[in-house]
Amino acid sequence: MGTYPYDEFGLFHENVAEWQLAVAIPRIERFFVSVDGLRQLSGLRWGDGDADMVLLHGIAQNAHTFDTVALALQRPLIALDLANHGHSDPFAFAHGAVRAHADDVIVALEALTTKPIALVGMSLGGLVALVVASERPDLISSLTMIDVTPGVHRDRAKYIMDFVNGPASFDDFEALLARTKAHNPSRSESSLRRGILHNALQRDDGSWVWRHQRHQRSEVVAPDAGDLWERCDGLTMPVTLVRAMGPGSVVTDDDEALMRARVPQLRVVPVEHAGHSIQGDQPVVLADILASYSIQEAGGGGLEPPTYGTKIRRSAN
Repeated sequence: MGTYPYDEFGLFHENVAEWQLAVAIPRIERFFVSVDGLRQLSGLRWGDGDADMVLLHGIAQNAHTFDTVALALQRPLIALDLANHGHSDPFAFAHGAVRAHADDVIVALEALTTKPIALVGMSLGGLVALVVASERPDLISSLTMIDVTPGVHRDRAKYIMDFVNGPASFDDFEALLARTKAHNPSRSESSLRRGILHNALQRDDGSWVWRHQRHQRSEVVAPDAGDLWERCDGLTMPVTLVRAMGPGSVVTDDDEALMRARVPQLRVVPVEHAGHSIQGDQPVVLADILASYSIQEAGGGGLEPPTYGTKIRRSAN
């Protein structure tokens, strides 16, 4: 039975090396914040000073999905683990309970931030971010949704859900790695190994389980998030849709058109050579997008950029 010691803060040098980033690894800490007196959300705080950006992951992911993005950004930010994911406690609902997640995030933002922040959400996290922005615009300076709109539905995301709803456990690490490689053929094996260590647990008998699958599945009816398209209508802050243009994207041209119609200030940024998880396929490109828009927002706007392709910030060595 192989064992795989896990040092949560000992793998960042791999992200730096894989993407050849000319950066220093900043101070990173794991924190916990109470959301209802009983449960805690956890997350990663990057850098020193007040965070001006908060990142929300997709279903079955965790805060570490944004590690390379955070390293490339080199700014104070927070990446949260949603309930049922990562190091956060479970709640009573299924993983995809958008409104319940949004309620948690609102409490966390009130506790963790001192000024309106740039809220960035990928997939499920993007829908959660939309609800947060629509209900508490006072907390949000800008909203970025990564490869998701309210038009995304379960059938369109079937290949993602097939992976998420896979085996409940794996006999060994190699079996878990093999399944992950089969669903992510374009990723490097080192990045997949790193992702598994961040997102899975080895049990006493040597078997492995995903962190999000260690909780019992819930049939409890979740609070209703309402019509998410209607929530788009009242957004007043800058809104960006970062759209994957490679295989695996779940956003269609019709989705984009409807978002543009409902959000007049919408900026759409297509990213080539990226599937649904842009933060995994093109993390440095995503970091550049987030950084450039933060500058634009501080300076009062800017022109919509062209399609982003592969861009790697290389070190001098």
